[in-house]
Amino acid sequence: MAGLITPSNAVTGLRLVCVPFFFVAVGRGAWPIACALFWLAVSTDLVDGRIARARGEATRFGGLLDHATDALFVTTGLAALTPGGVVPAVLPALVAVAFAQYVLDSRWLAGEPLRASGLGRWNGVLYFVPIGIVTTREAAGLAVPGDAVVGAIAWALALTTTLSIADRASTLVRLRRRSGPPPGPPPTSPKR
Repeated sequence: MAGLITPSNAVTGLRLVCVPFFFVAVGRGAWPIACALFWLAVSTDLVDGRIARARGEATRFGGLLDHATDALFVTTGLAALTPGGVVPAVLPALVAVAFAQYVLDSRWLAGEPLRASGLGRWNGVLYFVPIGIVTTREAAGLAVPGDAVVGAIAWALALTTTLSIADRASTLVRLRRRSGPPPGPPPTSPKR
C-alpha cells in the first residue's frame, strides 16, 4: 500500500479530486471556477508522469491511475457540456467505451502494460480541447470560438473515437486468429 502513495500519484489524485467539483462548476455555469479546475487538471496531467519518472516511481498502477483519471475527467467534462448541446451526448459514452477497451485490450488485468494506439493517444489529448475552449472562453467572457466550432471538434472526436474503437477491435480479432485460441484446461472425456 505504501508504494501506491507516492508524490506522482498524489498529483494525479489531485486531478481526480477535481472531477466532481469541475462537473458541478460547469453545470452551474461557474465558469471562473470551472476554468481554474480545468487548467489545474491539465497542469497535473503534464507533470505527474515526469515526477514519477524522475523519482523512479513509474508503475503499472500509476499509469492506470493517470489514464483512468484522464478518462474520468474528460468523460465527466464532456458530459457536463452535453445539456447545452455544445457536445453531442454520444461523445462521453464513446470515450468511456474507448477507455474500457484500452484497459481490457491491453490485458492490464493480466499484468501487461497499457498499450495505446496512435489514434487513441491523439484522441486522449484532444478530448481536453472542447472542454478547455468552452471553460476558458466562458471564464474570459469571449464570444469565440463559438459553439459551432466546438461542436464540430466534438463530432470529429466522436468519429475518430469510433474509428479507434473499431481499429482496436479488428486488431484484437486479427491477433487472436493468428495465435489461435487462448490456452485453457485440457479437454476431458465425457463420463460414462
